[in-house]
Amino acid sequence: QVQLVESGGGLVQPGGSLRLSCAASGFTVSSYTMNWYRQAPGKGRDLVARIAGTTSGTTYADSVKGRFTISRDNVKNTVYLQMNSLKPEDTAVYFCNRLLGNYWGQGTQVTVSS
Repeated sequence: QVQLVESGGGLVQPGGSLRLSCAASGFTVSSYTMNWYRQAPGKGRDLVARIAGTTSGTTYADSVKGRFTISRDNVKNTVYLQMNSLKPEDTAVYFCNRLLGNYWGQGTQVTVSS
């Protein structure tokens, strides 16, 4: 059974950093393309970052390039999103997603505010 569990969200001041984790079970993250999405209040769910399953190539939304980094730990079977230089507009619920099969975690709230 595929499960994705996000953690690491919270309240942070502008300019601060957070690292989100997505612990996977029921499959091996290194074999699948994994995504981080976010959904701000009243808005749709947008792709933030992607890491390819076989090549480990990464792509980012223009709004987070140079600030966010997606990575994975194959031993821990976990995908991460390191978020630096956070801005108030980064406030959203962040979701982990496995592209194949469209599996989702429950989300973790990130709030950037002074």
